Amino acid sequence: MQAKDIDALLTRFAQPTEGKTPNPRVKAIVDRIVRDLFHTMNDFDVTPDEFWAACNYLTELCKGNEIGLLAPGLGFEHFIDLQVEEREAAAGLNGHGTPRTIEGPLHVVGAPEFEGNARIDDGLDTEAEPLFMSGTVRDGTGKPIPHAVVEVWHANSMGNYSIFDSSQTPFNNRGTIKTGADGRYAFRSIMPSGYACPPGSRTLFLLDLLGRHGARPAHIHFFVSAPGYRKLTTQINIQGDPLIDDDFAFATRDGLVPELRHVSDPTAMEARGVDRPFAEIAFDFRLVEARDGLPSDLVDRPRVAA
Repeated sequence: MQAKDIDALLTRFAQPTEGKTPNPRVKAIVDRIVRDLFHTMNDFDVTPDEFWAACNYLTELCKGNEIGLLAPGLGFEHFIDLQVEEREAAAGLNGHGTPRTIEGPLHVVGAPEFEGNARIDDGLDTEAEPLFMSGTVRDGTGKPIPHAVVEVWHANSMGNYSIFDSSQTPFNNRGTIKTGADGRYAFRSIMPSGYACPPGSRTLFLLDLLGRHGARPAHIHFFVSAPGYRKLTTQINIQGDPLIDDDFAFATRDGLVPELRHVSDPTAMEARGVDRPFAEIAFDFRLVEARDGLPSDLVDRPRVAA
């Protein structure tokens, strides 16, 4: 079919029903998506079998609640971050805060709250390496921000997340830490493992067809917020993980791979209250001041509430 014939067809299909008023933004976006798909189907001579296979794929993807997994896997979530950063850079905010990166699909609302210092693992994984992480929430000039909130969540040593993994205690490796006037936070947990898309998942099925893997390096997620500042969504990667530069979700960013120290000194172990070698990470978060005219820092998306 000629391109002009497709455009003529789309013009007819896109006409609103008489007496009905469309949402202008929704209509403009959907019209563009349909137009691009029509032209893609025409350019690649998509067959009816291929079209309905794609429709069935999307049905199965939704049944498995995998939209939140495929979106980062195809780069959409990272692309959204880059769009927001472009708007912030235009407002002169670039380079002043900790880099943002994807939230992913595994945040859970309602994690236990702590003041300043927390232990967020349940202590049942006695084989995992203990991890101590601490730092300060600062503004763009480096000044500590008082009374900030640091929300943290990560996988266990098997690469699984509590709530989504019924074998773990509720809210294992999850916590909300409220800092004091000095902006300091600290928590004890365990060294997380990376994870991969589940075997047989619709996400992995498509990645296989694209010649890609579906694995992530070990990482720790954070929301960091304070009154008067833009909420930060970010995560750090664990230094030395072989997948740091090959994350299927494209979440690795410069500045988000802090130094990891492994400590085996008996005196240090005793001081930390552990009976085996442990790891330490020091990392300061930097927030940028809230301003009018910027994309919202509060993303409205479905999240699990336990």
